Amino acid sequence: MRKGIGNTHPTPSSRWTPVTAARSAEPGTIAICFVAAALQSVRDRNLNADELLATVGLSPSLLQVPQARVSAKHYGALWRTIAVTLDDEFFGQDSRRMKAGSFAMLCHSVLSCKTLGQALERSLRFYAVILDDISGACARDAKEARVTLHERVAGASQRVFAHELLLMLIYGVSCWLVGRRIPILRAEFSYAEPAHSAEYRLMYCADLSFNRPNTAISFEASYLDLPVVQNEGSLKEFLRTAPESILLKYKNGSSLTARVRRRLRQFPPSDVPDFEGLAGELNITPATMRRRLHEEGASYQSIKDELRRDLAISYLSHSSRSVMDIAMELGFSERSAFHRAFRKWTGASPGEFRRTLQA
Repeated sequence: MRKGIGNTHPTPSSRWTPVTAARSAEPGTIAICFVAAALQSVRDRNLNADELLATVGLSPSLLQVPQARVSAKHYGALWRTIAVTLDDEFFGQDSRRMKAGSFAMLCHSVLSCKTLGQALERSLRFYAVILDDISGACARDAKEARVTLHERVAGASQRVFAHELLLMLIYGVSCWLVGRRIPILRAEFSYAEPAHSAEYRLMYCADLSFNRPNTAISFEASYLDLPVVQNEGSLKEFLRTAPESILLKYKNGSSLTARVRRRLRQFPPSDVPDFEGLAGELNITPATMRRRLHEEGASYQSIKDELRRDLAISYLSHSSRSVMDIAMELGFSERSAFHRAFRKWTGASPGEFRRTLQA
């Protein structure tokens, strides 16, 4: 069996445990719409999508819950399994397969580049050779660089998952090569705003626009001059943990929403400060913090809820802790209150959610 992006199955030594990760790493969850999009090419080929879900510990019933989310570990395992099953790391989004192993070959090919600019140009040429229907180009002026996606066939610009996928691969590798997140100034999309557009603020930036002539991201041109800092040793670890290493590590971390979330992670979930207290810790007036969060499409309560939601999903997915223990850990004084909150977040009770994982 060919190896695709990362390992098909995590090894016991690399298994994520939320008890330790609660203090050492940022837990993350993936919206169920991305699971459904990745599985569509499997269904198009009349393959058993339910069987693939079961292979990575997910139940098909989750797809029936629009608010459902899965852990990044589960999504990464599903991603690798689909890529190997189809022998296509572009998930059937192009008329030519991106055969398993292509992504690793791309990463090897850019390690010898001196700067990000050189590596990005080589990456885009690589995708132009591998793929037939979609490509990317990078343009630079004195201040900004812009990566733009182009479809070969007119009218094909509505292929949402294809654009999301190629942008993630191009951007994720670029961030990894220079060892830091490259802040995106603006993100434009050639399709109508999707129902899951709120996810884009975490993936890209707050400045989003839709129904544009092309899909594109813009960032400061100076980042193209940064040196490539990775090597063969670090590449091995990057490939082993992809795509989780891309999906989580290079999210939009410069926003106030991300700053608030990182600060809250330093407190036990049951002992987070109130709004005014956290604003003081961040040296921001409450009025300014409220306004800036609103501009980013967030609120203090929504950030707290999303953090507790992601922790709850991680605990239920990767530990055998009781629902009551998890509720207490997350600051709920009553089991019933946790049940109501979790159902609001995901459309299922904690017990139902755990059972769907084990079904």
